[in-house]
Amino acid sequence: MDAGNDKRREALNAIYFAMDQINAERSSDKLLKKEETTHLFGIGANMDSLELVTLVLAVESRVSNQLGVAVTLADEKAMSQRNSPFLTVKTLADYVVTKIEESSRD
Repeated sequence: MDAGNDKRREALNAIYFAMDQINAERSSDKLLKKEETTHLFGIGANMDSLELVTLVLAVESRVSNQLGVAVTLADEKAMSQRNSPFLTVKTLADYVVTKIEESSRD
């Protein structure tokens, strides 16, 4: 497996870990599905804004702890994109990989 796939796997692991934390506070009929198509933000999302912030912070923390890479996901770049990186698990994972790669170049 190449480094890109490793980063993507780590990004997904961080997101799913954060989803587990949110799911621990939810009833069994309201659990977030750990799938790349799960909507996190916008139309079809099953999260409120506080849960989204909690998820983003947990992903940042997990990436830092597991990879030793400090990333900030909710930054000006994320907020200014035409399509939000927070829409689905897939878009968030792609964005996390981008931020990891940017951080490793610095």
